[in-house]
Amino acid sequence: MRLAAAAAVLPHLLAAQTIVAHPAEAVRTGMFQDPDLRESSGVARSHALPHLLFTINDSGNEPIVFAFDSSGRALGRWRVPGVRNRDWEALAIGPCPAGSCLYIGDIGDNGERELSLTVYRVPEPDRAELFQPAGDPAPPELDSAVFSYSDGPHDAEAMWVDETEAVYIVTKGRTGGVKLFRLPPSSFRVNHSVTAELVQRLPITPGFWPGRMVTDAALSPGGRRVAIRTYTEVYLFPVLGPGRLGEPAVCSVAGLEPQGEGIEWLDTTRLILTSEAGGAAAAGPLHVVRCGG
Repeated sequence: MRLAAAAAVLPHLLAAQTIVAHPAEAVRTGMFQDPDLRESSGVARSHALPHLLFTINDSGNEPIVFAFDSSGRALGRWRVPGVRNRDWEALAIGPCPAGSCLYIGDIGDNGERELSLTVYRVPEPDRAELFQPAGDPAPPELDSAVFSYSDGPHDAEAMWVDETEAVYIVTKGRTGGVKLFRLPPSSFRVNHSVTAELVQRLPITPGFWPGRMVTDAALSPGGRRVAIRTYTEVYLFPVLGPGRLGEPAVCSVAGLEPQGEGIEWLDTTRLILTSEAGGAAAAGPLHVVRCGG
């Protein structure tokens, strides 16, 4: 790399690799109590029932959305009919024509070979009775957006939805750096595959050895910040404009979890983190953290 080019990218590399804070608060609140939930790969807080949280297992598992609370107590499950869990890796809640929807990202691609990926959405349930341990009621009005990336396949596990119903996807960083893509709301109203728009490259320098691979993202209440997590860090990005993100503040969550996967805002300052089970642990833990104000 030439000196001038190196100087141009150095601030971004330093910003990505410098841990500027540790959480002001980090509390382990419980463990997942549903025995079928061992690979939580995303988390979303219900808008209709604020005490409820949702999660999913990742690739090869049943196409089920699990409901739980911040202690990990199992509150039921919901089978999504007519689809398979190829590699569900992201979960978000956002607006949709039905009001509020669960968005399920079948966007994992470890080998980066998939030419077509899918985001499903279903109206969010507004009654806790729809999530009962005894049954798997079918959600109505399933629709989907089928898409590819403009620069070839990517592995991704992070996603959020903004107030316009646009879906934002952050790549994991296996190849080509960490990139932010956008799917416009119209992606759900066509019967063909669309191409996700590259919005920007993000100043996160990926790497498995420091645990810096992107595993989830969440938009804050009010839409002013985006939290993007890796296995060991939380990046808090300001939202500058339509989907574009500014320079992040970073805090370390290293050592809290066996394999940190999910992140969601509980309010404007606190985040809940979910993890897969690991080692001798029979279930994944949950933590509530506050990174700065």
